[in-house]
Amino acid sequence: MTAAIVPTKKTLQERMEHGKEMRAKFPRENHAAWEAPAERADPLQALAAQAETRIPELVPIRHWRMMASPFAFYRGAAAIMAADLAAMPNTGIRVQLCGDAHLSNFGGFASPERELVLDVNDFDETLPGPFEWDVKRLAASIEIVGRQMGINDRHRSRIVEGAVGEYHRAIQEFAELGYLDMWCLHLDPAGMEARWGMDSKARSIKALEANLTLAHGRDNQRAVEKLTEEVNGRLRIKAKPPLIVPIEELASDINPDVLEETIRSLLQTYSRTLQDDRRYLLDHYKYIHMARKVVGVGSVGTRTYIVLLTGRDPTDPLFLQVKEAEASVLEPFLGKSVYAEHGKRVVEGQRLMQAASDIFLGWERVSAGLDGKSHDFYIRQLWDWKISLEVETMTPDEIMIYGKMCGWTLARAHARSGDRIAISAYLGKNASFQIALAEFAKAYADQNQRDYQSFVNAVNDGRLNAVPGA
Repeated sequence: MTAAIVPTKKTLQERMEHGKEMRAKFPRENHAAWEAPAERADPLQALAAQAETRIPELVPIRHWRMMASPFAFYRGAAAIMAADLAAMPNTGIRVQLCGDAHLSNFGGFASPERELVLDVNDFDETLPGPFEWDVKRLAASIEIVGRQMGINDRHRSRIVEGAVGEYHRAIQEFAELGYLDMWCLHLDPAGMEARWGMDSKARSIKALEANLTLAHGRDNQRAVEKLTEEVNGRLRIKAKPPLIVPIEELASDINPDVLEETIRSLLQTYSRTLQDDRRYLLDHYKYIHMARKVVGVGSVGTRTYIVLLTGRDPTDPLFLQVKEAEASVLEPFLGKSVYAEHGKRVVEGQRLMQAASDIFLGWERVSAGLDGKSHDFYIRQLWDWKISLEVETMTPDEIMIYGKMCGWTLARAHARSGDRIAISAYLGKNASFQIALAEFAKAYADQNQRDYQSFVNAVNDGRLNAVPGA
C-alpha cells in the first residue's frame, strides 16, 4: 500500500538538504534518458487488461477514439506510460500525482465563488508518487501535439522547455510562500493576464482567455437545452446512441429498473460525503431521469451515467455525472491507495490538488444492483463551466502560452500536496531539468508513435475491434 501524503515536520534547512541530496543521487540531466527495456511488456496487453473490467459493447468505441491520432492514443495510454515511468529511476520526492497530466486534462471550471479558474481537471489515476512522473507526462504530451501540428523540432523543444521551465519557476516562487498563502493560490483570467499578458505573444493569451470564457455557457441550463427534450409534458434525456442511452433503452443483462433504482439510491447515500451545507442544498433537488453516457478517450467503457434533477421547478435544473472509478494505473507500481474506495481516492486526490473543487463532488460504492460486483463511483456536476481546450487546433504561440499555464498549474497542485521546498532545491537554479525533459519528451514521443502504429496495425488486422462512436 502506498503511503499517504502527510505534512513534513522537517526544518526548512532539512527540506532543502533533502532536495539537494536527491539531486546528487539522481542528477537532473539523467531525466533525459528513455530507452525501452528489453523486457518491456507489450503495450497492447495493458489496454486489453483495462478492457476486461469495462462495458464490452463500448470498448470498440474507445479503440476508435484512440486511433484518431498519436495524441488520442497517448490520452488513452496512461497505463502504458505508468509502466514505463516505473521502470526508470526516480527522485523519490513525492506529491499527490494527477497520474494523467497531459495537455487535455487541464481546463476551466467554476469555483464555488462562481469564478472561472484554470486547473487540473482529471483525477481518475491520482495517487502519491514521484513529482516528475506528472511533469514528464505533460512534457511528452506537448511534444506529441507539436509534431501533429507540424511545429519544427527546435520550436517544439522551446515549447516543452517553456512549460517545464514555468513549472520550475513557479515551484521556486511557491517555496517562498507561507502555507495559507500557498493554499489560496489559483489561476483565473486576471492572473493569466498578469503573468503572461506582457509576453510578446499577447494576442495568444487573449485567444486562450476567449476560449476559456466560453465555459460560462456550459452550465446546467445549457445542459438541459442541449441534452433533454419534453415527452408528454416531462423532461427526458435525449437518446444519442451509443454515446447517450436513456436508462429505459439500455440493452444489457442489467434490468433498467434495477439500475435506475441503484443510481437513485447512490445519490441519496453519496450525500454523506458532502459538507453539511452542500448536502442540505442537494436535498432540495428531486430525481427526474438518467442515461448512460460515453465520456473522454481513456475513460470510454467505464460505467458513467448522467442524472437530471430539478429544484424549485423545471427551470431550476441540476445535472450530475456519476462516473466509475477503477484502480489507478499507477497502483501496480506505487502500491494501493490508503483509501479502500476508488471513488474516495479520486475525490480526496482532487480536493488536495485543486484550488477549488465542485461543491457536489463526492463518492460512493455500489455493492449490488449492477452485475453482482462492487463498483466505485465519484459524483460531480456534469457542466459547471467545465471546458477543455482543443489543443490540437492551437497555434504554436497559443500552445507555448498554454503549456506555461499548465506548467504553473501543475506546480501549484504539487506544491499543495508535496514538499515544494525539497522540489525547488532539487531543481536548483539552472535549466538542466527543463532541457533534460525536452530530450525525454522527444524520445518518449518516438516510443508513443511506435506503440500507436502497433495499435493501429492490431485494429487493421482484426486483433482489436474498433467502431465509430457516433
